[in-house]
Amino acid sequence: MNLRILGSGTSHGIPVIACACPVCRSEDFRDQRMRSSLYVQGAAGERAVIDTGPEFRLQAIRAGITRLDGLFLTHAHADHLHGLDDIRPLCQDKPLPVYADANTMREMRERFAYIFQKTQIGGGKPRITPVIAAEPIRLGHLIFTPLPVKHGTLDILGWKIQEGPASATYLTDTSDIPPGAFSLIGQPQAVIIGGLRERPHETHFSFLQALTAAARTKTSQIYLTHICHDHSHQSIEAFCRLWQKSSGFIGAAQPAYDELTISLL
Repeated sequence: MNLRILGSGTSHGIPVIACACPVCRSEDFRDQRMRSSLYVQGAAGERAVIDTGPEFRLQAIRAGITRLDGLFLTHAHADHLHGLDDIRPLCQDKPLPVYADANTMREMRERFAYIFQKTQIGGGKPRITPVIAAEPIRLGHLIFTPLPVKHGTLDILGWKIQEGPASATYLTDTSDIPPGAFSLIGQPQAVIIGGLRERPHETHFSFLQALTAAARTKTSQIYLTHICHDHSHQSIEAFCRLWQKSSGFIGAAQPAYDELTISLL
């Protein structure tokens, strides 16, 4: 199973419009972050994406995505949903299943109402099949388990991804992980988790909170995502090294970056 970070930035992306801070002007490619999204590739050819943000078209072209077997949504905020129209070339032959919780599905239907209405001949729109995610979903040999987590006061989803013994957990925009979600997560090989910045935030984990939460799963690999422009990739690497030394975490802890590929066996 291969996991490819399509985007690792927060809602405004990096560089931020009209910002001249050192990170937004950085020449390090790892500091250029599109909105958060994950591409999942199974060993038998299964293909899925978690979240379609505003840059999904560019992300899909860059990653060479030519088909999808499923789209999984965490929640309906613009930076995770508003690239939905760009899945059109990937669902011309048959409808694409879209998996989300009931709240996300309702907002998707409101904002993309044209998808569900009759249009004139030649009117292009995505062909999707909405599916409320209440139980684990199987795509070939891949299993996606919805994880109920908190984004401030909002109830959203994380996703556990399994293929045989390989497993990973994707938790973006998370500020709290209820005990029930921890029990579903188990002990994944990798945790990709939203860590917005070093300072606390009302609706997102800080770096320290994200690393601490991920370490509770006994994983051996932690990747921070959904990162803002307060910190460069190098400075976050330094933060992770200090945290590992002080916490005694045995494994790898680092910031994710766009186009990073994580291979799990």
